[in-house]
Amino acid sequence: MTRGAALSAMFPGSGRLWVSIEGINGVGKTSAARAAAVALGARCLLLDELTDSAGNTLPAQVIAALGQENDPFLRAGHPVVETLALLALQVRKAERLAVQDLTGVEVILEDRGVDSIAVYQAAILCAQDPGASPEPVLRHLLSSGRRWRPLPDATLLLLGDTAVCALRFADRIGHPLATADLRLLEQIDALYRTIAAADPGRYVLVEVTGLSREQTAAAVQETVAALLDRRAAHAS
Repeated sequence: MTRGAALSAMFPGSGRLWVSIEGINGVGKTSAARAAAVALGARCLLLDELTDSAGNTLPAQVIAALGQENDPFLRAGHPVVETLALLALQVRKAERLAVQDLTGVEVILEDRGVDSIAVYQAAILCAQDPGASPEPVLRHLLSSGRRWRPLPDATLLLLGDTAVCALRFADRIGHPLATADLRLLEQIDALYRTIAAADPGRYVLVEVTGLSREQTAAAVQETVAALLDRRAAHAS
């Protein structure tokens, strides 16, 4: 089944655009996604990042369990189980969305999707074996996820300076990243670039190096608006 067919099967007759926003920690992804959603108004539905789940909900409970060790990458010591749990939450997100009333929604804006799970967990899983290559693991995780929920129509990959992003991330969590975690973040950045190069039809690269938070948000808003205009032009 093609990506478009899968999306139509999950959301019959919708014709709406599904856009995910990806990037390493500290690149400004969440603030940009929220600003873009506000700018687009009622025609946009924002899906928050799983780690922002709150309340007495299943996603919040799973994320809380994974975060008990206060690890910046939600590593609780069982990476295979953690990977499966995070993939399951992504599938559940899409299933719950499929039964919502999406009248008037033209674009679904997702703050991190299946790509995040594939990229981050491939790096984490392979960190245990210095000789392992994360790229085949990444492709396998993406393929597995795609069997259960559609991949986005478009994925905006925000590209920033890794050192600057690491500092922002460290400021957010309240302590510096360990050397091993800095290396992991660099590998995650490289994996994102690799997967984007392999799927140029889905990935849209948005360079945000040197941009302020407001400028990054504006760049995301403009890109999403351009994708909507392109879809409208093709439909007419």
